[in-house]
Amino acid sequence: MRKTKIVSGVLATSVAVAATLGGCSLVSSNTSADMNQIIAEVNVAKAAALDADFNDYKEVVGTSTVIKRELVAYFLNVGYSYVQNYGYTYEQAFNTLMNSLVENEVLTQYATMYLLKNKAEEEKKTAAEITAEFKKFETASEKYEWLLGGKDSDDVKIAEYSLLSSINSAIDSYEKRILDDEDSSNGSATRSTPGGVDTEKEDFYPKKADDTLDYNVYTGYDGYLLSQSGVYEKDKLEGTTKATRIRAYNSFINSLASSSYDLVDKANEDLRDLRKLSYIESEYVSQLEQRVINKYYDLYEAEREELLKGEDYSYVAAVYDDLLKKDTDDYAKESSFSSSLSNMSDSSFILYAPGTENDGRFGFVYNILLPFSASQSARLKEIQSFYKDEDVDGGYKGEYYAQRNKLLKDIKTTDQRSAWFNGEKEYAFKPAEGTAFYNGGNTDREYLFFENNLENTDRYEAIEKYDGRYSYNGKVVEKDDGYVMLANTLDIDEMLTEFENYVNYVVGDGSVKCDKVAGYYDNAASNFYKDANKADEIDYSKLVYANGQIKFGDAFSSAYNAEAEAFNRANLLNKDSNQYKALSAVNELQYAYTTDTSVLSQYVGYSVEAGDTSYIKEFEYAAHEAVNLGAGHFSVCAGDYGWHIIYVTYTFDNHSGNQYTPDWVNNINVEGTFENLFYEMVKSNDIADISTTRRTQIITEFKSDSTVTTYESRYKDLLELDK
Repeated sequence: MRKTKIVSGVLATSVAVAATLGGCSLVSSNTSADMNQIIAEVNVAKAAALDADFNDYKEVVGTSTVIKRELVAYFLNVGYSYVQNYGYTYEQAFNTLMNSLVENEVLTQYATMYLLKNKAEEEKKTAAEITAEFKKFETASEKYEWLLGGKDSDDVKIAEYSLLSSINSAIDSYEKRILDDEDSSNGSATRSTPGGVDTEKEDFYPKKADDTLDYNVYTGYDGYLLSQSGVYEKDKLEGTTKATRIRAYNSFINSLASSSYDLVDKANEDLRDLRKLSYIESEYVSQLEQRVINKYYDLYEAEREELLKGEDYSYVAAVYDDLLKKDTDDYAKESSFSSSLSNMSDSSFILYAPGTENDGRFGFVYNILLPFSASQSARLKEIQSFYKDEDVDGGYKGEYYAQRNKLLKDIKTTDQRSAWFNGEKEYAFKPAEGTAFYNGGNTDREYLFFENNLENTDRYEAIEKYDGRYSYNGKVVEKDDGYVMLANTLDIDEMLTEFENYVNYVVGDGSVKCDKVAGYYDNAASNFYKDANKADEIDYSKLVYANGQIKFGDAFSSAYNAEAEAFNRANLLNKDSNQYKALSAVNELQYAYTTDTSVLSQYVGYSVEAGDTSYIKEFEYAAHEAVNLGAGHFSVCAGDYGWHIIYVTYTFDNHSGNQYTPDWVNNINVEGTFENLFYEMVKSNDIADISTTRRTQIITEFKSDSTVTTYESRYKDLLELDK
């Protein structure tokens, strides 16, 4: 976890520089000398609270400075948004940023002393020997590189990669405008994507075979050519050329060198040699300082985590017991529990659920909605108008459902992921020859999505709850200006076959059974009433087309099993479990087919209360029926929007002694288990509190008039920009 914000201007310069500042210039004197003025000095060695153990290291750390250019760069990074989006005045924004810069220096100095002391202890050297090595380096970057373990250390490579990748991103934004102007054919269609798409792993850096950094900035100039950019060559913008990159880089540099910012010196610096620019060097130092601070926190937290774990995880067990007691008290009533359902996540646990009046269960479901076509929807409205009857609980006569069935039978669905080919961003790719994926036996189905997450797993995070091996269901032809797709059409029976086949592919053959209702479409109007003689209450069981189950264990079950459900809940996100594999397969099918896109943003689907819900009656009945049987069960029902395939992901039955009994010792280190997720939550909350408290303590003790000197007159012009 990372506790401090990187004080860096490059990260968002490309966005901020493009914005207008109402004609205001941030640099009143328009000189490099003005930008290099010292506006604050920090020396924590002067603090009375400094631990005596640090006395041998405080002088070598000395006094650090904040210069005006850093304040302007920080404003471009975050301060401008304070003014534009949060109503700050320029004075408020710059004072806030100035305070952050000073606090960053305080933390860096303290962390530096701590790491020097730790280094002396690890290497069994005296303070004098360690400080002598530290002092032999002339520049701040050299000192920090040594402190972090040298140029070959992971920390230094991560710092450099973070800087270079942020610069490439900034230049990319300029080049994208150039390319968009030259080619206006980019698509605008969108479809929700799973969380984590193209998310790089924390602390990743690309490396060559000899373990050196395989990355550089691409500017188009000698020394920074695409062929010299390492892994960035794989990330380059489509359509980039040396000419467009040089134009983009020049725009980036001109923005930094403009009279409003003056962050680079056009007259005295070689603007083509990026790494020699003083501004870029200061950004690199900022990245190194961040790594120094984080390394201190890592050491500090490791000590605290050992205390947290103890010998038998008794502290974690105690937190569990306390939360269980609280939930038992808070959720004694069904209504209080219902209002909290949507808050559940893998970092926000619900350990108790109340019994219900109708002996029903609470749960979560996925919903794959296969909709009526536009013409079918128009016809449905006519039928609704004709058979409306407010005396019937569903609002329509039985004949309405008989007529609706005729439309349902003809619903055709297609793979909805065309926007992932030709939309705002292209995610489609052909997997490498020999890669195993599901195509239903159709060799025309050649495309998967999210290549980074699926095939470049050293660099990118895996997508949670998403298997990724379900190919686009159709034929695709790649053209010069994009893709042409011919999607296969599926009726409800073909869709259920596809559902069954893909789940079997992911979980294992024989994992799915699905029982359809014989004669479903032949029901006469009278069959839709609970009592044909009264004709005032709809029998919603007649609207369920199929029921099924995904088998997690050795056998299918026809009834709810409390012991099995406890295991299901405990292993929902355990990637080795069938529960997780099934969840990932069904969720992927949601992304492929459902037109109910709101469910795609939910944790494990829609929450279903045990009693009345806000869902349409058909959906409510089918969801209750499936939830009451347990996780892995599914129902297929008709509705006014089309077909609903409702899959149960999670249920609650943890009351009256049915609480799951955690096995902390055996499961706490098994990723995705209840014990592991609960421990990660406890650790995250407690360590974050510890680190936040420690940060506050350091700043409180070492940021004072005796340790910090500011020179407001030297940046007063910035404070008065809106006066």
